[in-house]
Parts: sequence; C-alpha cells; structure tokens
Amino acid sequence: MVRLNKIYTRTGDKGTTMLGTGERRPKHDLRVEAYGTVDETNSIVGLARLETADNPELDLMLSQIQNDLFDLGADLCTPDSGEKLDYEPLRIIASQVERLEKQIDQLNADLEPLKSFILPGGARASAYLHYARTVSRRAERLVTALAAEENEPVSAEAIQYLNRLSDFFFVAARWANNKGTADVLWVPGQNR
Repeated sequence: MVRLNKIYTRTGDKGTTMLGTGERRPKHDLRVEAYGTVDETNSIVGLARLETADNPELDLMLSQIQNDLFDLGADLCTPDSGEKLDYEPLRIIASQVERLEKQIDQLNADLEPLKSFILPGGARASAYLHYARTVSRRAERLVTALAAEENEPVSAEAIQYLNRLSDFFFVAARWANNKGTADVLWVPGQNR
C-alpha cells in the first residue's frame, strides 16, 4: 500500500520527475504526459460520479474504472525494460479490458441504434462522460505515440484498455441521457 507522509519533496523543482523505476525524466516527457493525461481522465470520472450517485449500477462501473486508471498510471509510470525489479510492477491485464467490453455491451443493450452523431450534452452526467471520453482519447493518442518511440515499451493491454475506455464513456454518456432518449443529436448544416 502507498504511504505518503510528506506531499512536497522538492525533487521536482528543476523540472524533472521520477518514474516507478527510479529513473528521472523531464516533466514534459511523453511518458509523463501520457500517464498525466490518464490521471486527468480519472479526475473527470470523479466529476461524472457526482452525478451518478443515484444510479448504483453505473456508479459502480465508474468506480472500477477509476481504480483501473490508477493501475494504468502505475503501468505507464514503470516501463517494462525487461530488467528484474525488487517488486512486481502493476500492469493492466486482459481481464480488465474484457470487463470493460462486457460493461459496454450491457449498457448498449438498453440503447436504440444511432441515426446521427451526438453532441455532448443532455444530462450533467452525460456531459461529464463525454468530457471523459475526449480526454481519454487524448490519453490514447499520447500512449500510442509513446509506444511508437524506440525504447519506450507500452503493453498491448494498456493500449487496448484506453481504446475500450473511450467507447465505454460514449455508451455510458448515452445511457446517462435517459438511455439515449435525451441524446442531443447533431443536425448537419442546421445553422447555415
């Protein structure tokens, strides 16, 4: 378990931060940006949960996602160099991706097929979930850019999880809009 006795350490005062391996990197490093954006996604899920407390089913799913996002941050913060560490690093695993897929299918079963693109809005929970969707997509872009770099390992499961996560947020946003009946639909060229 993590134990934080002192919040400020001054070790980052020169613009660097420490990865889980002990390696120091600039705070603007692509890996740091990637797991920082995962953390930002988690914060938005916290906002969404303020609006889902009256829906235990969706709130539980979001609670699980928040925990998974910390797992993902830990995974990204500790690149797998193949070297033996003094501890077993936390990694996203296939069952976490599979759980998201099942939850997407579960929520999607209550929705009518789309006939138009959706504008973010409707219920507050839906708007926050759309916000989480867009930030998780940014995290996914950063993580895939990181994975494309030489000597920057990222697991396939971490990438898969982020890809499914934005899909989950899309379906959950529709579900939070009275199971899609309150979706705000895009009308192409409406204001010409």
